[in-house]
Amino acid sequence: MKKELIKYLVANTGALTIKDVLLNFLVAALIAVVIFLSYRLTHTGAAYSSRFNVSLAMLVLVTTLVMNVIGNNVALSLGMVGALSIVRFRTAVKDSRDTAYIFWCVATGICCGVQEYMIAAVGCAVIFIFLIIFGLIRSSERYLIILRGSLESDKSIGAVVDEKFKGKARLVVHNTGTQDCEYIYEITEKMLDAAGKSGNLIEYLRNNSKVDTVNIVAQTDEISR
Repeated sequence: MKKELIKYLVANTGALTIKDVLLNFLVAALIAVVIFLSYRLTHTGAAYSSRFNVSLAMLVLVTTLVMNVIGNNVALSLGMVGALSIVRFRTAVKDSRDTAYIFWCVATGICCGVQEYMIAAVGCAVIFIFLIIFGLIRSSERYLIILRGSLESDKSIGAVVDEKFKGKARLVVHNTGTQDCEYIYEITEKMLDAAGKSGNLIEYLRNNSKVDTVNIVAQTDEISR
C-alpha cells in the first residue's frame, strides 16, 4: 500500500503542453483585465491606488503560474504549500473590500491553472455584476466636533451641543485646564446634514457657546497608501 501511494505521488505529474499553458495565461489575462476595470469603476474613495490595482491583475497571473507548475501532482502541491507557508506578507490591507478582491484574484488564478475556464468566466461575470450594483454604496462617515474655549464657557458648550443635536451627540473627550477647556463629540453624517452642514453648524456653535475654535474632522476607515 505504501509503495503504491509513493508511486502515485511520483508518477502522477500531469504535465501541460505549451498550448495548454498559453491558453491558461490568455484566459487569466482576460479575466485579470475585468477585475482591473471592476476595481477601478467601483472604487469611490479618494485613496485609489493604481499600483494595488495592477498588483491584483498580477496576482491572477502568478496564481495561474503556480497552478500550472503544480498541475495534479500531489507531491509537488504539498511541497509548494510547505514552501509558501514560510512567506510572511506584512502589507496592511487598507480597505476590507480589498481582501475580497485578493481572494477573487487567487480563486480566478486557481480556476485558470486547472483549466476550469467556464467556472472562472461565470464566477467572474456574477461577481463583476454584483460589485457594479453594490460597489458604489458609500459607508456612512462619522465626524468629530472639536470645541475649544475659555474655562468660563465650559458649561455652556455642553448645553449648546446637547440642545443642537437633541442629546444624540456622543461625548468622547472632555479636557479642562486652568484657563481653557476642550470638548470632542462624535456625530454621524446624517446628524451633520440635519444640523445644516458644517458651515452653518460652526457659525451656530460660535454664536451660542462662546467657543474660540471649532473643528469638524471626518473619521473614515480608509487610509491613504
